[in-house]
Amino acid sequence: MHPLFHYINKYTIISEDDFKVFLGHFTQKKIRKKHFLLEEGEIAKHMAFIVKGAMRQYYIDEKGVEHIVNLYVENYWAVDRESFVFCTPSIYTIDAWENCEVLLISRENTLKLRNQCRAFNELLLTLDELNTIATQKRITYSISFTAEIRYKHFVDNYPYFVDRFPQHIIASYLGITKDTLSRVRKKILKK
Repeated sequence: MHPLFHYINKYTIISEDDFKVFLGHFTQKKIRKKHFLLEEGEIAKHMAFIVKGAMRQYYIDEKGVEHIVNLYVENYWAVDRESFVFCTPSIYTIDAWENCEVLLISRENTLKLRNQCRAFNELLLTLDELNTIATQKRITYSISFTAEIRYKHFVDNYPYFVDRFPQHIIASYLGITKDTLSRVRKKILKK
């Protein structure tokens, strides 16, 4: 059965017949490494469920410094939610860190599925709750804890990111420099 079927059934229940209708609202796409799902200034027209691969969401500040906002791997949804919901130009870029296979759903089809499929509504509610909790934790860790504690929390909670993304990307995601991350990692290894 399709990976999205298993993913949905982790959070709610959908029959195989309903899933076939559900899947009909998505389009498959392959995105090569270093190619874009979304570029700054574009309106996010799709949410992407990652079947295979890894992506990152970032913005570039006025000094040209890249700031990683989100990291995505299989079974994650990649989207600039603000741009997708409000149809406004994005300040973010989302690109493929690895070759990716994704399922895209448009805003129009998202709204259709909300009306047609109870499981999709339950899924969206659960994902919103989980996203809010993860965002709160990330903010709390960013403003309250040392770089060492942030990194340990990251490794404990997202070990699959450590293997998929280089240290400079992880450092940016944690809001620290790559030199600070290098020191933190050396300190942890000595313990």
